[in-house]
Amino acid sequence: MVNQVEPKLIKPLYDELQKERFVTLATVDYETGGPNVSAISWVLAKDDSTIYFAVDNRSRILENIKKNNQAVLNIIANESTYSIQGEAQIKEERINDVPLKLALVEVSIQAVRDVMFYGSKIVTEPQYDKTYDKDAAAKLDKQVMDAMKKA
Repeated sequence: MVNQVEPKLIKPLYDELQKERFVTLATVDYETGGPNVSAISWVLAKDDSTIYFAVDNRSRILENIKKNNQAVLNIIANESTYSIQGEAQIKEERINDVPLKLALVEVSIQAVRDVMFYGSKIVTEPQYDKTYDKDAAAKLDKQVMDAMKKA
């Protein structure tokens, strides 16, 4: 059975994208033309049709987007795996009020697909732990998420 394609985020995905979380991002590599997959965590659903994410402004992701704006975010949530396809653009080369040199990217959602294989569900979502100063990490995470909410 073919999964339905949604034109925007369903409510459970929108809700999950209101906080920092593990997400993978696929872009088209600007040098090879092949796929490039990265793990990111500073992600925010601005509304049900728009996702923001922040990355180091020297990231290969930005060069990839400049050459080809097609992007796919993959999120494990709501007991499933979703592919969120859209067009990415660099909204800000340097986010203000954040001590790191981060760029803000906006993804205009074109399609949301449940891509979980048939007859299964996710029982445990991915978890990660910050391996540097926990207080500094929490402070930085808050600064980045607040800046994205204001954008």
